[in-house]
Amino acid sequence: MAEDEGPTIELRQRKKPKSSENKESAKEEEINSTPIPERVPKHILFQRFAKIFIGCLAAVISGMTYVLYLSAYHERKFWFSNRQELEREITFQGDSAIYYSYYKDMLKAPSFERGVYELTHNNKTVSLKTINAVQQMSLYPELIASILYQATGSNEIIEPVYFYIGIVFGLQGIYVTALFVTSWLMSGTWLAGMLTVAWFIINRFCYLLMSASTYTFMMMWEYSHYLLFLQAISLFLLDSFSLEQSDKVHEVYRIYIFSLFLGYLLQFENSALLVSPLLSLVVALMLAKCLQLNVKKETFVAKIMKVINFYLVCTLTVTLNVIMKMFVPHKENGHMLKFLEVKFGLNMTKNFTMNWLLCQESLQAPSQDFFLRLTQSSLLPFYILVLVICFLSMIQVIFRRISGKSLKETITLEDGRIGERPEIIYHVIHTILLGSLAMVIEGLKYLWTPYVCMLAAFGVCSPELWMTLFKWLRLRTVHPVLLALILSTAVPTIIGLSLWKEFFPRLITELMELQEFYDPDTVELMTWIKRQAPVAAVFAGSPQLMAAIKLCTGWMVTSLPLYNDDDFLKRNENIYQIYSKRSAEDIYKILTSYKANYLIVEDAICNEVGTTRGCRVKDLLDIANGHVVCEEGDKLTYSKHGRFCHEVKINYSPYMNYFTRVYWNRSYFVYKINTVISFQS
Repeated sequence: MAEDEGPTIELRQRKKPKSSENKESAKEEEINSTPIPERVPKHILFQRFAKIFIGCLAAVISGMTYVLYLSAYHERKFWFSNRQELEREITFQGDSAIYYSYYKDMLKAPSFERGVYELTHNNKTVSLKTINAVQQMSLYPELIASILYQATGSNEIIEPVYFYIGIVFGLQGIYVTALFVTSWLMSGTWLAGMLTVAWFIINRFCYLLMSASTYTFMMMWEYSHYLLFLQAISLFLLDSFSLEQSDKVHEVYRIYIFSLFLGYLLQFENSALLVSPLLSLVVALMLAKCLQLNVKKETFVAKIMKVINFYLVCTLTVTLNVIMKMFVPHKENGHMLKFLEVKFGLNMTKNFTMNWLLCQESLQAPSQDFFLRLTQSSLLPFYILVLVICFLSMIQVIFRRISGKSLKETITLEDGRIGERPEIIYHVIHTILLGSLAMVIEGLKYLWTPYVCMLAAFGVCSPELWMTLFKWLRLRTVHPVLLALILSTAVPTIIGLSLWKEFFPRLITELMELQEFYDPDTVELMTWIKRQAPVAAVFAGSPQLMAAIKLCTGWMVTSLPLYNDDDFLKRNENIYQIYSKRSAEDIYKILTSYKANYLIVEDAICNEVGTTRGCRVKDLLDIANGHVVCEEGDKLTYSKHGRFCHEVKINYSPYMNYFTRVYWNRSYFVYKINTVISFQS
């Protein structure tokens, strides 16, 4: 037994080193079997470097060129450099005037801390109301602009207004550069970036609307979480069909949560972010991931679990959002939800504010002119072609995943499967979501149109897209790979040359043409207010005009063109009653309830004829007040009073008892609101 035990023990002792030796030998074999990467030849490295350098240079030049174009266009449109400060400020209209006015206030403040305090406890803008302007209007861009203006010493070399619009134009240049780079990375050629920029400039935005959208996208945007919600949906669909690694997708979800938390703190504990659909969706996705079972992939059980997971996420998202709204005090734009109900025909209303919003051009469906412009520049036809090919290829990939087929790790050009690239699928889903919204609300075309430019340019410059099409057509006569490479260069070149020939002369003519911006009536009104009105005076009138008064004079007003707050909406509706068929006493009570001292009547609104009938301010007021029959069965409330804005001009009792005209020109009539009422005729 002893003799037998010796070899046995020895044998057992030898097994351990043998296993370690096997591991080491296996590692050595693995290392030996791994091909040693050959050094890339210097000429290839030089070609890659030259390609990247030229592409980056083209991207930067494209952005700078667009900035110079915007600057020149702005100068020609407004004669900006040849005007006085008051005339320059009048070019800021609507909410743009409010943003710039707070930028001016920051520059006038004795210190940055004092300026921020005055904005967060602002009681000098709207009568009887102290507002946190930073939270109300997301003034972080203006805060940053004021810091940069003073910290860089720009106050010694450039006027504040030029610095401000310079930042706006600069961000537009960065935006164009980002479009260039995105299209370049997707297609692999910077030719796609050039085509993207060309299409973008030709189909650019209106200047004022572009500027307004730039303010919102500078750093913080009140509705940014809704756009991120669309992105989260795209990523969720991408993950649901196993078209991208789940870890990468969930890493983005964690970034969303961090961004929401940071935004909640920076926006003074903005409860709207807590009840946003983005947070509910991301939390639901995280919970669903924790509840997922480890089952073997590509099995029937795994497919069932995918369906259950999809249903679970949707249910949890709705449930969490409802629960959050029950327990978190919020004012999450309830008027916008009502607007959407009316917009989609789910409800009918005679409410002035809702009907006024429906009549706004930016909130209506896109006009035929919009699609005609996109078609004339050849953008829309190529976008539809690219979108259809990518979408159908994506559907093929999804069906392969459902049927249990795995995706190829490396996709070659010969495969002709552009829909297997996760980034393509993401952008296709995202552009479809944005496009669907843009078809309902025209204002969202400013988010969708750049996507159209980028996707169309990427597609026509991508050999993969043409190869995918040829695979479906089963092209045999010509080698498909060769033809795809030729078309990916020839088609964008032809498009670029045709755009250059047709649109470049138009752009040059546009820049050479001196447009006239002449508004002496508004200049005279602002000058009169600054010279004649008491410093403590409060002005009432249309919200758009009040924004201009706030910017140009600094005087207090009763309302502002802000549509994210119920109180402001109610104020606007009440002040607009000066254009309705209400008595002098009613209007007097409304104005004095807001401590107004002066009333400004605009002839353009009182005698409005250009707008579509039914969308004029006075028509909407008559509908809301029941002074006109809107639909069959409506009851007509007869008004014994004429339209106030007309009657007050005649200057007879009882109007002269409540209001005294103190200034007028061709466009504006200013009335002092009497504090002591005289009823002598």
